[in-house]
Amino acid sequence: YTFKENLVELFRVAKYEKVKALDDVSFEVQEGEFLGIIGLNGSGKSTLLKVLAKILVPDRGVLEIKGKVSPFLELGVGFNMDLTARENVYQNGIILGLSRKQVAERFDKIIEFSELEKFVDTKMKNFSSGMHVRLAFSVAIQVDADILLMDEVLAVGDMHFQQKCFEVFNRYKQEKKTIILVTHDMGSVQRYCTRAIFLSNGKIIKDGNPNKVVEEYTRFAMQ
Repeated sequence: YTFKENLVELFRVAKYEKVKALDDVSFEVQEGEFLGIIGLNGSGKSTLLKVLAKILVPDRGVLEIKGKVSPFLELGVGFNMDLTARENVYQNGIILGLSRKQVAERFDKIIEFSELEKFVDTKMKNFSSGMHVRLAFSVAIQVDADILLMDEVLAVGDMHFQQKCFEVFNRYKQEKKTIILVTHDMGSVQRYCTRAIFLSNGKIIKDGNPNKVVEEYTRFAMQ
């Protein structure tokens, strides 16, 4: 048995946005865990991810993160629609912390994963939303991070691309990287996550085995 370090620790975190978006949330995430966060709309899931990404600062409580975080929250935020896919890969890679040299070395891999070889020199304003997400995701996974935060990034891609994304997550899991995914897709939580948290009104209702947490959520959602 090897001791796994806690990479993420929250203690009694609260965040107010008009209403209390997070209410006394405490949990720890170990290295190599794949945590799914589920809940109805407005339950605090996205606020929680933004706190973890340090986009939002909690109004009280303690957040400790060890390691480099790659937030896939709003993929392609830095995309410029008047530039080509090629130019955007460089621009976005640099925004995400890669050097120009690193982007150049990984460029072919990025385009191959996104399956956009024929559109490298097409302006992005001509891309569909699916193409947009595929390119953004393909750039984001090239960033060397210990902790990946994801908010519904896979809702836009087709089934084939989603499958590829989860294969990447499985590889990350084997590499002892930590993944925290907010999703409405209960099947993915049960299939891929090693643990799940069900949030409602900013509070943790259940935390633990993904199947049991999904069961609890389903009962709650049907009330």
